[in-house]
Order: sequence, then C-alpha cells, then structure tokens
Amino acid sequence: MSVPHLDPRLLRAFVTVAEELHFTRAAVRLYVAQQALSRDVRRLERELGAELFVRTTRQVTLTADGERLLPYARRVLAAQDELLAAFGQARPLFLDLNSPGLATGHRVLRRARELAPEHEIMARFESGLTGAATELLAGRLDASFGRYAGLDPALRAGLAHQPVRYEPMAIALPEAHRLAALPEVPLAALAGETVYAGAGNPRTPEWTDLAHRLFAGRGIAVAPPAPLAVGVEEFERLMAKTGHPVLAVVGFPPLPRTVVRPLVDPVPLSPVSLVWRRGLAHPALDAVRRAAAELAAEEGWLRRPENGWIPAIDVSVNSVQD
Repeated sequence: MSVPHLDPRLLRAFVTVAEELHFTRAAVRLYVAQQALSRDVRRLERELGAELFVRTTRQVTLTADGERLLPYARRVLAAQDELLAAFGQARPLFLDLNSPGLATGHRVLRRARELAPEHEIMARFESGLTGAATELLAGRLDASFGRYAGLDPALRAGLAHQPVRYEPMAIALPEAHRLAALPEVPLAALAGETVYAGAGNPRTPEWTDLAHRLFAGRGIAVAPPAPLAVGVEEFERLMAKTGHPVLAVVGFPPLPRTVVRPLVDPVPLSPVSLVWRRGLAHPALDAVRRAAAELAAEEGWLRRPENGWIPAIDVSVNSVQD
C-alpha cells in the first residue's frame, strides 16, 4: 500500500477551514478563490480516504476524522514554518499594535525592523489584547501587546509573554471640563466622575478590568457599555455626545476639543507585555523580543516609581515570564 504525499498547501487549507468553519472566510484569509479552496479540501479528503467536514447550506462542522487530523496538521505546518525560518525563508510576522496612536508597540516595531531588516514584520491593529488573543491562538496573528494578566486564564494557557513597559496612565478630558486646566490630575479629583474605559467592547475587557481595579473605593464610576464605535470619527462622536472623560495612557493622541492629562497620587501604571502564541518559532519574533528588551532597558520602561500603582494580580502574573 502506497502512502500518499500530503501537500502542505492542502493541510493549510484544511486547518484554515477548521478554524473558521466557513469556506468563504477561510478563502479570504488564504487569498484564494473559494472554489480552489473547496477543491483542495476535497483532494485532501480523497488522499486520506476520510470525510473531514460535514457541509450543509447553513454550517460547516468537523467530523470525528477532522477533529483527529487537526492537531497533527497544525504540528506539520508549524514544523514547516520552522524549517523555512531556519533557511531564511520565513513568512512575514504579523505584529498587532492595538491602535495606530499608541507609541510603545510602534517603537518596538521600528527597532525590530532595524535589528532584522531581512525579515518582513507586518503591522496589524486589533484594538485590544483580548480580541487579539483569539487571533493569536487561531494563527491569524503572531504577536500583540497588552495587559497579559487581564486575559482569561484559558487564553493565557496557550500564550507566552514578556513584560515590556509599565505605562503611566492619563485621562482625556473635554476642553471645558473642570479639571482640564490642571497640568496633571490627582485621582482623588476624579471622585464623582463617570469615566469611559471601554466597557462593553468585547476586544478590551482587560482594560475595563484595570479601570475597575483602579477606581475601586475612590468614588469613580466606570461608564456603562456604549455602542461599539468602529473608527476614530465614530469614537470621537460618541465621546462628544456623552461628555465622559476617557481613561488613557500618557502619549495617547488627544481627540478634537480634548486635552490629555497625566494621572497622579498615585501614578497608575498600565502593564504592557509582548504576547505571542506558545510554541511559535520565527526569527522575526526573536528580533521583536530583543527590541522590546533593549527599549525597556534604555528607557527604564519596567522601573516602577515609588508612588506607582499596578494591581497585585499583574505583579504576580508578570513575575512568571517566558
């Protein structure tokens, strides 16, 4: 009996459909026509002599054989990526920077590109680490930045991290706000205020959790969930409509008719880690990790001021690094 030769392209088609459970979305991810993708999956099924998906007009589900194949296929593709990387043929590394306006990720990316100009590192923008984490685990992203301790433990189990920065936090205020004239805003001065911190945004619950921990016992409320604003213009419109101050970080680009002021007494810190899929091997990831470590050392990003504040859970989780 001859053993079939399995083209890695067919395995990649299978894994992508298994992750999306939708042929159209899988075809978009792979930049191929849906007919070509369906043809590749059928060919793999013929070569293995097994049906891998149950297809109906309403849904796509894995069969028992499909479930059995999936972990093997992922390992084969990971080994192929490692082999190509070892011989300088690595695919691009997809690095999520959360948002175009945040400086930490952008600075790490620039340094990484300087350290490894032979590798392609592509920027992506997923807006929050929880949203990015599902993309990391599915293989659609390779690395991201954010508050690792704020992730659900089930997500953390499949991810690795490297602390990069304790980023001082700030408050974005409407120009007419009573605190806007201050050069910096004591936390106590926000008592009685309702502050927007992403409540209801399914991509950023780790940020909302950080706000709840910071505001607890200080008389500061977290604004209730608002419709998810997609794009800067929509976010600006909603914030202008509610008039709520916005929890941010120092260096956050101000919105029109707003000012950004550092928070003090204490100085709250947003813990930022570089986060990637556990087991990922890619030479550009090595460059990103080195860039993050160099900048952290040069800029003192991981030094906490005496009056700095971070949640105890972040101290505990960040002490365990990969």
